[in-house]
Amino acid sequence: MKIALRVDVDTFRGTRHGVPSLLRTMDRHGVRAAYFFSVGPDNMGRNLWRLLKPAFLFKMLRTNAPGLYGMDILLMGTAWPGPKIAKHNEQVIRDCAKAGHEIGVHAWDHCKWQNKIALFTPELIEKHLTMAYDELVRITGDKPVCSASPGWKTTDDALRIKDKFRFRYNSDCRGDSVFMPVVDGKRLNTPQIPLNMPTYDELLGRNGVTRDNYNERLLASINPGGMNLLTIHAEAEGGICADLFDRFLTMAKEHGIEFCAPGDLLPDDVQSLPPGKIRQGVLPGREGWMALQDKA
Repeated sequence: MKIALRVDVDTFRGTRHGVPSLLRTMDRHGVRAAYFFSVGPDNMGRNLWRLLKPAFLFKMLRTNAPGLYGMDILLMGTAWPGPKIAKHNEQVIRDCAKAGHEIGVHAWDHCKWQNKIALFTPELIEKHLTMAYDELVRITGDKPVCSASPGWKTTDDALRIKDKFRFRYNSDCRGDSVFMPVVDGKRLNTPQIPLNMPTYDELLGRNGVTRDNYNERLLASINPGGMNLLTIHAEAEGGICADLFDRFLTMAKEHGIEFCAPGDLLPDDVQSLPPGKIRQGVLPGREGWMALQDKA
C-alpha cells in the first residue's frame, strides 16, 4: 500500500524553517514527495478578516493557530509589507530540488488566490501562474513539473489556463481517484491527482481527535484498495508538528505502508485515465467552498 505525499509551502516562515526541517525528516526515512511553493509576497496576515466567519474562527481556535503557525505568519502583510518568499529563500528551494523531490507551483500570492480566485479574470490567472512558474525556473534552472491551487480552490478558467503550462499533473481538488478533467465538454490534457486524506487542521479537535491519537486516526483514513494522497504543510509538520509527523512516518512503515511522490501515481499513458468533472462544494472541517471531484 502506498501514500503519495504532497507538501504545501504557503509562507515565508514555512519556506525558511519548515522546508529544511521536512527535508531532514524525509531524508532520514527515505521518503520522496512533491513540494508546492508559494513564491511571491507573503500576505497571509490578510486572512485575519476571515475571523468574522464563525467556521474559520472555530478552526483557528480548535487548532491553536497562533501556536501552530506563529504570530509572524498571522500578521504577515498587515502590520508590515509582505516579503517576497522565494527571493529571500532561494537556496532552500534549490536544496529541495537537489534532494529529488517534485517541485510544483502553489501560488504567486497564496492569500489572494485562495480568497479571490473566483473573481480573477483569465488574464490575471495567467499572470499569477506565469510569475510563479518563471520564479521557480529562475531559482532551480528547471521547469516545475506540477501545480496545486491554494485551499483547493480552482475555477474552469484556471483549469484551462493551467493546461497551457503542460504540467505532468495538477492537484487542485478533493476526491478519491486520478482523472482527466473535463471543462465545458472538452477533455483537458493535464491529469488531476486529488487529495483524499484529511489534513491536520481538518482532523484535530473534531470527533475526539487529539494530538495523542492523531496519527492513529490519520492512518485509519487510508483507502486500502484505492489511491491515497496526503497533504502536509511546511508551517505545521515542518514546525510544531515535526515530531508528530516523524512518528507518523515510523508508524506507517510499521504497517507496511510506502511513500511516493504524487507523480508516481500516474500511468504511463495518462490518456487512459477516466474523464471527470470538478464542482464547488464544502467539506467538514474546512471553511468556505472547495473544488471537489464530481461523483455525478
